[in-house]
Amino acid sequence: MHPKRKQRLIIALCIVAFSSTAIGLVSYALRGNINLFYPPADVAAGKAPTDRAIRVGGMVVEGSIKRSETDLTTMFLVTDYDGVVEVSYTGILPDLFAEGEGVVASGSLDSNGRFMATEVLAKHDENYMPPEVADALKKSQGYQNSK
Repeated sequence: MHPKRKQRLIIALCIVAFSSTAIGLVSYALRGNINLFYPPADVAAGKAPTDRAIRVGGMVVEGSIKRSETDLTTMFLVTDYDGVVEVSYTGILPDLFAEGEGVVASGSLDSNGRFMATEVLAKHDENYMPPEVADALKKSQGYQNSK
């Protein structure tokens, strides 16, 4: 093989090796930061992991909001009209948080199946709903029946 071609081949192989290593390291670093979305029906069916951060979204069930009198803990139910998940959140809820409105909560499941939220997001105007929640509700049979 010509020495110039051999040098180009070595340079190309080094670039491929370093690029592959960099992509592998970035993927490894980011895998712990991925929050997967689960509709309440999947969480209630036990399909959601209990050992990692996830997101749950749907509609807040009417009459389900219970606020603690001693601290900022709020418990409420979230549904996609196929399943219901109990959510516990300690902190100040968004101003637009209300019964019958769309919500997405980030957190993790405890051993009792209750979702312990670290962040609660509410829709910001009358027409918007997070895409994950809208898709989960459209797939739900109860959603069509409630309209």
